Amino acid sequence: METVDPAFIHWLPRRWQLNGSDINLSMEYRYKLNGGNLVVLNPNRNWDTGSYQCFATNSLGTIVSREAKLQFAYLENFKTKMRSTVSVREGQGVVLLCGPPPHSGELSYAWIFNEYPSFVEEDSRRFVSQETGHLYIAKVEPSDVGNYTCVVTSTVTNARVLGSPTPLVLRSDGVMGEYEPKIEVQFPETLPAAKGSTVKLECFALGNPIPQINWRRSDGLPFSSKIKSRKFNGVLEIPNFQQEDAGSYECLAENSRGKNVARGRLTYYAKPHWVQLIKDVEIAVEDNLYWECRASGKPKPSYRWLKNGEALVLEERIQIENGALTISNLNVTDSGMFQCIAENKHGLVYSSAELKVVAAAPDFSKTPMKKLIQVQVGSVVSLDCKPRASPRALSSWKKGDAIVQENERISFLKGGGLKIANVTKADVGTYTCIAENQFGKANGTTYLVVTEPTRITLAPSNMDVSVGESVILPCQVQHDPLLDIMFTWYFNGALTDFKKDGSHFEKVGGSSSGDLMIRNIQLKHSGKYVCMVQTGVDSVSSAADLIVRGSPGPPENVKVDEITDTTAQLSWKEGTDNHSPVISYSVQARTPFSVGWQTATTVPEVIDGKTHTATVVELNPWVEYEFRVVASNKIGGGEPSLPSEKVRTEEAVPEVPPSEVSGGGGSRSELVITWDPVPEELQNGEGFGYVVAFRPLGVTNWIQTVVTSPDTPRYVFRNESIMPFSLYEVKVGVYNNKGEGPFSPVTTVFSAEEEPTVAPSQVSANSLSSSEIEVSWNAVPWKLSNGHLLGYEVRYWNNGGEEELSSKVKVAGNETSARLRGLKSNLAYYTAVRAYNSAGAGPFSDTVNATTKKTPPSQPPGNVVWNATDTKVLLNWEQVKAMENESEVTGYKVFYRTSSQSNVQVLNTNKTSAELLLPIKEDYIIEVKATTDGGDGTSSEQIRIPRITNMDARGSTSAISNVHSVSSYIPIVLFFIVNALW
Repeated sequence: METVDPAFIHWLPRRWQLNGSDINLSMEYRYKLNGGNLVVLNPNRNWDTGSYQCFATNSLGTIVSREAKLQFAYLENFKTKMRSTVSVREGQGVVLLCGPPPHSGELSYAWIFNEYPSFVEEDSRRFVSQETGHLYIAKVEPSDVGNYTCVVTSTVTNARVLGSPTPLVLRSDGVMGEYEPKIEVQFPETLPAAKGSTVKLECFALGNPIPQINWRRSDGLPFSSKIKSRKFNGVLEIPNFQQEDAGSYECLAENSRGKNVARGRLTYYAKPHWVQLIKDVEIAVEDNLYWECRASGKPKPSYRWLKNGEALVLEERIQIENGALTISNLNVTDSGMFQCIAENKHGLVYSSAELKVVAAAPDFSKTPMKKLIQVQVGSVVSLDCKPRASPRALSSWKKGDAIVQENERISFLKGGGLKIANVTKADVGTYTCIAENQFGKANGTTYLVVTEPTRITLAPSNMDVSVGESVILPCQVQHDPLLDIMFTWYFNGALTDFKKDGSHFEKVGGSSSGDLMIRNIQLKHSGKYVCMVQTGVDSVSSAADLIVRGSPGPPENVKVDEITDTTAQLSWKEGTDNHSPVISYSVQARTPFSVGWQTATTVPEVIDGKTHTATVVELNPWVEYEFRVVASNKIGGGEPSLPSEKVRTEEAVPEVPPSEVSGGGGSRSELVITWDPVPEELQNGEGFGYVVAFRPLGVTNWIQTVVTSPDTPRYVFRNESIMPFSLYEVKVGVYNNKGEGPFSPVTTVFSAEEEPTVAPSQVSANSLSSSEIEVSWNAVPWKLSNGHLLGYEVRYWNNGGEEELSSKVKVAGNETSARLRGLKSNLAYYTAVRAYNSAGAGPFSDTVNATTKKTPPSQPPGNVVWNATDTKVLLNWEQVKAMENESEVTGYKVFYRTSSQSNVQVLNTNKTSAELLLPIKEDYIIEVKATTDGGDGTSSEQIRIPRITNMDARGSTSAISNVHSVSSYIPIVLFFIVNALW
């Protein structure tokens, strides 16, 4: 079955040819058409082998498809004829012939040794040629004796046939001696190779010892990386063959007895492929046609042309030269389908196109003239007149009803157009082009409008501004009122986007103004600004340079050139000055101990803008520093430079002693000395520590000791000879690996105190409530060796508890009483007191006890009712009765406050009623509690007495909204004078 190229799908296939003869498509038992494709039924290699072409025809003409070759792959059986025995000596080379049977299509070869599936394995001694099928053994060994069968396989059909076995035996008349290589498999002297194909060259030699095969190019050029050797160098494979791979190749076979060389030349060929295709052409009668098709290939292709599937007949006006077709004085009968064929001996290619020769009267419908053309005074205008016409039309012009004549300003163009130079207002009007050929004529019109030129009356000018300012670049014009005008701005060649850059750029002004406002100018806004003014007929522009001056950019390449214990020599390079010269520089320093960057002291103290070195002084020894430089100009200080690399100053003897040297306290026989450690940045080097010196007041010699830890804040000297609370002079010095530094000023410190030896006397305990007991005592007598009394410690425990698990309360200094809180109710508590100072605590006093009172009643005062006027409030509530395990009620407390205040006032009474003399100008909040020896009881519900708006009001906790008669309360109210109880 043959298929039609997709390019021909819209054509109607009329006929097919096989080997140049038409196929009889009426033989339906052999052929049928399927959508233009030819289907061959039950193909037979005797009848159907050959070249097929399709001829497709429609109303435009006929074209021919490329040729398609149909071949039949087959492989017949070997003849059953027995093969003769091959007899060789050991060490001799041998060739076993295959002789494939009749076949068509590509074959592959293999050999069976003795029985299937034992195939001969190829190596440097054995080789199967895929060109001849023969088996080559370079040097026969006793293990090679046996039967060899050639296996032939069709790579197209995968059919396989086996030849008759060939016996191989050893001769008995001795062993073959060594001999030089003899090349038995070699490639042709000349071998054509197609572009892009894979070329395989075979080479194998017989010889004793076994020859070594190597390849090379005769011209000495190295092989490209794509070239590979296969089958122990017996095959040289060249994939994707190209022009540069052509040339002479050599196979070198070599052993110890000699060498032999086989040579052959690879020649490059390429089927034709198109460089320039022909395309459809529509052309007018009487015109000339030049149609060129070009193809490349090797050898160089030749060309022939077909018209409607037949060879083009040449005549005087139809010529072909180097593949180009020329037809002069075209007529309608020249129309049709043309094909250019490029071919060489390796193949051919087709290119198809339509030639349409047309004859028609002028027609402006596809190429109408412009209805309106606007130009400015003094310009040049061309009016086009290009109707479609075959042959080309002749043109004439009218302005209004008057025929246009050529003069020094007006000229007719070759294409039929009209050109007017130095246009004036008098040229305004309607212009008509009359186009005519032998088939008819047509008219087209254009109206010409002449306008005044556009001029910029106020152009932008160069400006010099500072960062942060706002400026306006003017752009105002005078233009013809008939024309619409458009302003655009360009910044450094790029169109300004007012939406994207709206935070900085804004177009301002009226209809004849395109002023540009730039707000909050930044350095990035420096550059060239162009105002472009455009109308329908002209455009004008004006440019201005805007220089933005800002604070300097960061200095660059800050380096520390030299470092000592207290100085650093710096250098740097100038950064960008941002259009304002640098006036001065300042240096900043940072250490691990500083809070951010600090201004450094330098020499010179003021660094001018032309100086790029400075010495930083007053640095601390043995501290890691970073430095940066800040440039300043008239605008201000700029961005700091990047930090320098970290450097450490050299070591030095410490100069700063510890501060806050003091002491005191500790245990008996101790002298405690304390100080604030010297910060790391003031230690000036490694091996830092403290020298602690002390002596009793009035003694000449100092006792010294060393504290090696730089973070240690204290030293404790222990000695039984130290008297309690005696004065010592102390001082603390510093040192490091460089030496000793200064001591702190001498200060006096007391040695540890002696703990108290006497217990407090007259200790008593008094129960205050259900949860509190107050303990009191007389102060202990004091002596100098006791130092400073810090206070007293009160220990307490309850009747059911153990003394070892007692709680403690401490009171300061001179206090001689303590209140124990959070105790359990109605329970006996035991307590003892002792004095303490920084040396420790003294002995406890005798134990005393007291019992906490019962808890206050849990029942709150109930049914609290009130009666209020504008000056007072009368309250009444139910009596609270204590339970057996609760304290007896001794009275009541009334808590009251305004709703806007947080301070609560209290009224005490032993009655169940009270009178509050209050101005009721705002809401009051009132609660009532019972009072007992055990404390205050539970609060009543909170009541709110609203601000009085009428003469009186009433309420209760049970129902605030209830209103009771005043007479129901008056008989039982006992007035209590508030002033007497406050």
